[in-house]
Amino acid sequence: MLKSGILNPAILSLVARVRHTNTIVIADRGFPFWPQIETVDISLVDGKPTVNEVLEALLQSVDMGQAYMAEQYISANDAAVVNARRNILGSIPLSFEDHEAAFKKRVPGAIGLIRTGDTTHYSNIILVSA
Repeated sequence: MLKSGILNPAILSLVARVRHTNTIVIADRGFPFWPQIETVDISLVDGKPTVNEVLEALLQSVDMGQAYMAEQYISANDAAVVNARRNILGSIPLSFEDHEAAFKKRVPGAIGLIRTGDTTHYSNIILVSA
């Protein structure tokens, strides 16, 4: 029996299949369903778990080389929220792009999507494995 790290078997399976340059999406509760990619829905209640909580857990297990977020995240949230995300990412480069024009176009290429209960505006993130 697993005693630490990620315990969710569907997320473990998804993470085990990540290879060089594969992408994973961690999404908030309102992110649209994408039938062409595997979705692991771990939303429990409004606000739980958060994208940041899932991101922290994943980064302990997977080496990521790039992250993408919607540029609207910066204007929709206060500086403390934006800085918290940057702190979790550490040295992983973070690029911001328009939510509709660019960010959502990356989603179909992901190997999977983890849907959370997060209610933070534009909290979605795409991670690219190193």
